[in-house]
Amino acid sequence: MTESVAFPHERPARCPFDPPGQLASLREQRPITRLAFADGHRGWLVTSHSLVREVLADARFTSRYELLHHPLVPAGSGPMPPAPAGDLSGMDAPGHTRYRKLLTGQFTVRRMRQLTGRVEEVTAEHLDAMQQHGPPLDLLQVYAQPIPAIMICEVLGVPYADRDTFRRQAADGIAASTPEKQFTAFAALGEYIGELVRAKRADPTDDVLSDLTHTDLTDEELTGIGALLLGAGLDTTANMIALGTFALLQHPAQLTALRENPGLADKAVEELLRYLTIAHTGIRAALQDVELNGHLIKKGETVVLAANAANRDPAKFPDPDTLDLNRQATGHLAFAHGIHQCIGQQLARVELRTALPALLTRFPDLRLAVAPEDVPMRTDSNVYGVRALPVTF
Repeated sequence: MTESVAFPHERPARCPFDPPGQLASLREQRPITRLAFADGHRGWLVTSHSLVREVLADARFTSRYELLHHPLVPAGSGPMPPAPAGDLSGMDAPGHTRYRKLLTGQFTVRRMRQLTGRVEEVTAEHLDAMQQHGPPLDLLQVYAQPIPAIMICEVLGVPYADRDTFRRQAADGIAASTPEKQFTAFAALGEYIGELVRAKRADPTDDVLSDLTHTDLTDEELTGIGALLLGAGLDTTANMIALGTFALLQHPAQLTALRENPGLADKAVEELLRYLTIAHTGIRAALQDVELNGHLIKKGETVVLAANAANRDPAKFPDPDTLDLNRQATGHLAFAHGIHQCIGQQLARVELRTALPALLTRFPDLRLAVAPEDVPMRTDSNVYGVRALPVTF
């Protein structure tokens, strides 16, 4: 029987952008291997691009929260509760199908691209704010977080007068130092979204929540959907802007290429998504016995999918540990794959391909205000990134 491994989660000190080194070794030698979970469960770890993609596309694997084991959750923590109403990320068909169908039309490529002009306005406003503030400053707080926060407020229809409170509650939840503080912050945010849903029913405006009030969704379901869209549209994009900037500052030739060729933005965004893979881990459980690459995964066993290792798989991406903005990085799994592929990915792309080139063009002397090794990294979350990004210009 294959020896179980512990989940590799320690990043190499030499490069904050690389996945844990053991993942690469496992991908080459044992792309599917037994995994020992902290709570005593024995499941599986998958590290190759082809196998991660295969599991994500296979309906015999579920993402229902109450059936999953997290590799780092200690014994005695108990199972996760089921997904709340509206949280399609923790559901299978038919519930997932119903929610997904209603949301897909709200996040089409065409509709998200229509937001480009507004993203450009918001970006310019925050570049002006950076100029007015002057160096040094924390790019995460002053630039990377506000842009997606404002855009998700506009997509959801948060009234202008409420946006500072809304953003503060979201930031408190994301930055919370304990699960209890995070729960308190997000509970307050959930209460606000519930109030917003009721207001949209009474007086609809031009936004996603208002559009969804014309469906058969309940207030509880709409509140859950609003909370899900907030989490998916705020934290991940903010960390991609900040960590993407950090990566470009550490790769000056690539930074110069993007600054001098704005037409490179689409390729650059896909390559940064692949290279950084900030949503680094996916978790599924087998609903029945499944054979995968010669291994029998038994019903009930959890499969941890290392998306960061999959996106560095040389079988899919030649020279994968090199950041190359000219690469055709299509097929990466940064937004997952299958029925749970990120529904807001087009909005994220619009924000990234606007915010990153604009920042580099406006501040050609942008550089870190601390040594690279002194940038505080966010290593204790399912979304990888920085705690702060001190820069000067």
